[in-house]
Amino acid sequence: MKNIIKSTFIKGLVVIPSFFIAALSINSCSDDFLNQPSTNTSDTESVFQSLDTADIYVQGCYRGIIPTEMYYQLGAGDTVVHSAEDGTTNNSKYNICNYFYDAKTPYTLTGVYSVMYASIERTNIAISGLSKMAESPRRNALLAEVKALRAFCYYNLIRVYGDVPAVWIPLVEADPNDPNTLYPKRTSRDVIYDRIIADMQGSINDLPTTGTSERLKKSSGNALLARIALYAAGYSLRWDLNTGAPGTMSRRPDNARVQQLYQIADAAAAAVITGGTNSLVQAQSGKSGFEALWFNFCQRKFGVSDPEMLWHIAEYGPNTNSAFGVYAMEGSRGGTYGSRKALQFILPSYYLSFNPGDTRRDVSCTSYSIYFLNSGAATDTWVNVGTTYSCILPGKFRMGWGVAPQAADARNLNIPIIRYADVLLMYAETQNYLNGGPTAPGIAALMQVRNRAGIGSVPVPGGQQAFESAIVQERKWEFAGEFNLRTDLIRMNRIASEIDATKQAMKNLSNKTGQYANTPALRLYKFEKNAQVYGDPFLALKYIEITSPAEIAVVQNVPTAAANFAAYQTALASIVTAHGQTIAAGDKWYPTKMFEAYTSTFNGNARKAVGFVGGFNAIQVGAIIYTKPTGSAENGGTYPNWIEGGGDGLFYGFVPNKTELLPFASASAGHPLVDNPNLSQLPGY
Repeated sequence: MKNIIKSTFIKGLVVIPSFFIAALSINSCSDDFLNQPSTNTSDTESVFQSLDTADIYVQGCYRGIIPTEMYYQLGAGDTVVHSAEDGTTNNSKYNICNYFYDAKTPYTLTGVYSVMYASIERTNIAISGLSKMAESPRRNALLAEVKALRAFCYYNLIRVYGDVPAVWIPLVEADPNDPNTLYPKRTSRDVIYDRIIADMQGSINDLPTTGTSERLKKSSGNALLARIALYAAGYSLRWDLNTGAPGTMSRRPDNARVQQLYQIADAAAAAVITGGTNSLVQAQSGKSGFEALWFNFCQRKFGVSDPEMLWHIAEYGPNTNSAFGVYAMEGSRGGTYGSRKALQFILPSYYLSFNPGDTRRDVSCTSYSIYFLNSGAATDTWVNVGTTYSCILPGKFRMGWGVAPQAADARNLNIPIIRYADVLLMYAETQNYLNGGPTAPGIAALMQVRNRAGIGSVPVPGGQQAFESAIVQERKWEFAGEFNLRTDLIRMNRIASEIDATKQAMKNLSNKTGQYANTPALRLYKFEKNAQVYGDPFLALKYIEITSPAEIAVVQNVPTAAANFAAYQTALASIVTAHGQTIAAGDKWYPTKMFEAYTSTFNGNARKAVGFVGGFNAIQVGAIIYTKPTGSAENGGTYPNWIEGGGDGLFYGFVPNKTELLPFASASAGHPLVDNPNLSQLPGY
């Protein structure tokens, strides 16, 4: 068991373990560790002779456990968040977002596979080494921690690929003459789920009850156990590994085990709820509870957010940072935050789905982007400029809420994994399933989430199916942009119906029919400067929806000559005050036609009327979307291609009983299906 710092390579797994000396708390390592003989400082026998060095190794197992693909590709396509790449729609992120896969092109994922197996190898090394150490509370806690981390890796693999190879021991301990050592076959996901769930059940009480939420504790371990048990009990695309016949969406065949898994999830969620150490962040300092949670999380004020944020991955500094946070945000052109394009956007059907007064909408969604007023010089003014329905942007990780980064692509944003709100909704779900309908404790859990959001008056449906549907919708309102919704909809067997409903909703919105027949098409946005400081608490642009024909006539009369701008603002001021808004000296408002493209002639002229000169028709958002209209009338009488048509419409690649999982890449060496001749492909590819 020597020399783990050296790379090892398992064909088809691409395992590259390393001993992360620069772990999360390297500054706490002991003098004994620093004074070890130089010839053996990296071998596992030395590492697992001391609990201090073993602890550092375990901390290293957290590094890189969330690859970029988890939030860049799989964080979209969930009927809430969508891809907004530049160029054409023929790119990997846009295609994967729309369920268009191809094993021999970039239109599948490889990073999740390789990163998860590298992490599994590291955890296998830790489990082996720790198992040989003398039992003690600290040793048992570390062993429980790495077992949970290994479980998390397998859960990620299964929800992306289905049945995957199972590797339970370090490579150096495996039989080199066994063909399964280098070329492992797919293993039934049920076998893997049962093993990792048993691992966690047997060790979860050994996890510490206190400490940083950047490491697993008893509460977050139980929350993770509940989530994995629900996935193990839930629906997934299953096929016969022996025949390769096409699969179907179904649960595992043994219903008694399904019931048991729901009971495991129910008990694990209940343990967190009754543990007394976790709660939802509530309103404070003029912010709603939901806003306070995310603002303080982005500000790294974890003393505020940690009662709810049960587990988040540490990302801080020049060496231990990820690209998380540079894709899902409001976009900024120059200035303090640098030039970063938002490469994901929020479907307007989701933005418009919130109940009145729901405080989550303006946290999860921003109807503005940050752009300079003139030329972008250091002395320029930056503005929170109002957007249209085709460029509503993610808001939980907005730039101004963060802390100053070391680099534009290292935002110092920790990666959220699981929250107390998730535990409450999982508990409501398990109670509903196990009892054939909602129970008082399950309803109370749901109501905690709703009351915090400000929609406690929304009726709670009765009946098992209706209550489950309410949970599906609540999860969408609560967890936008947290890269779990896509696979949550799959495990609940709702992905096909939610995709169909979203496609129809977007057509209705485009046509201004059905539930969108009275959706206002014209907004007045208040002209707002951006503070250009980290820690800016700005939440949302003020706007007024204009529906009166008389007011529409005034608002649409946008002047193109600068000599008429002041008179236009005077006319708008009377409308603004009529809607109950106060006009202060220097205030300006400008109209936006929400169903047109951001770059339409009308919208561009409206921004020029409040002072935009340079880049008045551009924002830092992927050009696929914001340059397109939402309305069919505004698009010459046909749906815009990003909604329907031309092979680029929403979810154009989705095929039920096929695209709920991704194929293994098979284009070239380094891809699983090429490197491992014993691997079988997902049927249909």
